[in-house]
Amino acid sequence: MTTREAFISKIRAAQPASRPRPEVPVFPSPEGDLMTRFITALTAMGGTCAHAHGIDEVNAMIAARFGEGAVVASAVEGIAATRTLSPETVPASLQDVDVGVVRGRFGVAETGSVWFSEAEYVVNSIGYLAQHLVVLLDPAQLVDGLQQVYRRPDFRSARYAALVTGPSATADIEGVLIRGAQGVRSLTVVWLAQ
Repeated sequence: MTTREAFISKIRAAQPASRPRPEVPVFPSPEGDLMTRFITALTAMGGTCAHAHGIDEVNAMIAARFGEGAVVASAVEGIAATRTLSPETVPASLQDVDVGVVRGRFGVAETGSVWFSEAEYVVNSIGYLAQHLVVLLDPAQLVDGLQQVYRRPDFRSARYAALVTGPSATADIEGVLIRGAQGVRSLTVVWLAQ
């Protein structure tokens, strides 16, 4: 037996017996409809919301806000992008992207967060290297709070998951708020049914 195998064998022998996890109750939620609570929480964190009736409106919104010359990378079909994301996209190649466009799986009203897995991002670095992130979110896909997030089967089955709440920000240096210090400078949630 090698030293490694002996070490692992000792660890396995010292493991306590397994026992069931305690049932965590779902605590009552605040009053108010989910979308209003989501918008309030997202706005408090520096994010913005917009409404669209179709992909064409989203394309027009992106062009008007970021300009025709913006480098747009999209994981959403129908978005006028200069780069289409695919699993073969090299993550570092997104370092010059102005606008990343993705569809969020669901939103959390309690925190104003949007949940992404590797399926939504396609290339995980889009959520961090793009200057601006535009998220399409179906209003029917809002959950009340973080307790509901942890109970969802897609939360347990994802290899990678991120809850994103607003743009990146820090106030470490002299108490001055700086957006985009370690990630996107702006996050816009566009309400658009699937």
